Amino acid sequence: MSTTLANAVDAEIIIKKSRFIGYVIPVSNRAQALDLVADFKQQHPEARHVCWALLAGGESGMSDDGEPSGTAARPMMQVLQHKHLDGVLAVVIRYFGGIKLGAGGLTRAYTDAIARPLLAAEYIETVPMDLLQVALPFAEENKVRHYLQQHNIDISNSDFTHTEVILSLTLPRHLRETTLNQLHQLCRGQTRLLESDS
Repeated sequence: MSTTLANAVDAEIIIKKSRFIGYVIPVSNRAQALDLVADFKQQHPEARHVCWALLAGGESGMSDDGEPSGTAARPMMQVLQHKHLDGVLAVVIRYFGGIKLGAGGLTRAYTDAIARPLLAAEYIETVPMDLLQVALPFAEENKVRHYLQQHNIDISNSDFTHTEVILSLTLPRHLRETTLNQLHQLCRGQTRLLESDS
């Protein structure tokens, strides 16, 4: 299980006349995250930097957007990792106030610009889900449906052939193997896994 946010949060801080506006936003993929970054750049054309860090499984990434390497996106990413978040985009919009902060000052500012909004965040646990299709004999259908209902496993669709019923199941990934084994036993070895999304 991982954690994401129930909704977007933001906060603003001023450090030596520079204005840092930090956002942390739940996202489903990198394409959505990059669209949001582009929107922020359009909304803040006068901003000197729009830095971002994305934690989204294999689609993670980050950009310092012109700040010295390692002083913006990396500290933002470290805040997200420390909170064990996934499926979130952190963005900090910086309006330069005329006073240079130095590498240490920038690192602290970008860390704080993401840590501050997260103080007000509502966290939610995310459970990876699998979609499976299982074929079984007609005679076993009621028994299997009863088992799935008792274990709160959702049947999203049912199809019928001449000899079998095909059930489409949505279930938490950690229950996948146990459920398949149980169905196989209930049906005395007469189940077939047709396809799955993982």
